[in-house]
Amino acid sequence: MEILFLLSMGAVAGMFAGLLGIGGGIIIVPVLAMVFTSQGISVDVYMHVAIGTSLATIVITSLSSIRAHHKHQAINWAVVNVMTVGVFTGGLLGAVVAKFIPGENLKLIFSIFLFLIAAQMFFGNTTKPHRTLPAKPGMIVAGTSIGMVASLMGVGGGSMTVPFLTWCNMSIRNAVATSSAIGFPIAVSGTIGFIITGWSVPDRPLMSFGYVNLPAFFSIVVASVLFAPLGAWIAHRISPLILKRIFAGFLFILGVRMVLS
Repeated sequence: MEILFLLSMGAVAGMFAGLLGIGGGIIIVPVLAMVFTSQGISVDVYMHVAIGTSLATIVITSLSSIRAHHKHQAINWAVVNVMTVGVFTGGLLGAVVAKFIPGENLKLIFSIFLFLIAAQMFFGNTTKPHRTLPAKPGMIVAGTSIGMVASLMGVGGGSMTVPFLTWCNMSIRNAVATSSAIGFPIAVSGTIGFIITGWSVPDRPLMSFGYVNLPAFFSIVVASVLFAPLGAWIAHRISPLILKRIFAGFLFILGVRMVLS
């Protein structure tokens, strides 16, 4: 039953990724937290495993998104190349910082993050073009900050990267596409970090590689990859505003569920 639940939630994550161009981490982390809670895993372990596993799934699922955006020549690879150093470093830092945060506090931080993303989705991105992209040192600092928060939350960072790039006068189309490519090094470094920091931790779920749970990883990846094209197909037939508000409501419910669990 848990595998079926993970497959169904992986399908939901894949559909929303295709619908809204977001990573599935924002759905995967709370879903895995619920599954591990039902198994009796301690919160001091399951939140870290949920985040580490989420990052591992993004490593795979982000590749199809990058391929699609690159096909349309929408990715600004110059920006990706500059920010990769920062986001990769930030991804590792996020995993190290998470190691020292108690699971209960990490759950609360993630719940607040869910509410903030839900509000952003519901009310829309209010970020207005303000300036041009900063010089290389500024881009690396921004990338490090984004990478650390994204890794700490188990997401690809699009909710932060897209507003930053649009604030720096990049078109929303290119910002979304470039963000999808930036999410890959975040996921890679974050996954490495969570595997290393969780390597000798006791009481992890069965078949866990550090803080990455293999059964959950494979279940979610298979379903996400299969259903992402369906989400993209639906996206061309339903109002984006309606979709974002439905998704915002869904995230709000997940946030409340995490706080009350």
